[in-house]
Amino acid sequence: MAPMIIFMVIVAPIWLILHYRSKRQVSQGLSEEEYIQLSELSELADKMADRIKTLEAILDAETPDWRNKE
Repeated sequence: MAPMIIFMVIVAPIWLILHYRSKRQVSQGLSEEEYIQLSELSELADKMADRIKTLEAILDAETPDWRNKE
């Protein structure tokens, strides 16, 4: 009986507070700083994709069977 009382008085309220605090943070969405960082990362990914396409085109021209090599 004592462990149940300790759980209900101490653990459960802390658990509920932490649970609803994390729910509130998730529902707020991205902050402005996170949105800016996400935009920058997206731009970098686009540039990297372009560079990879260029490198693959060069390799296709110089070594046509490079994709089949293991």
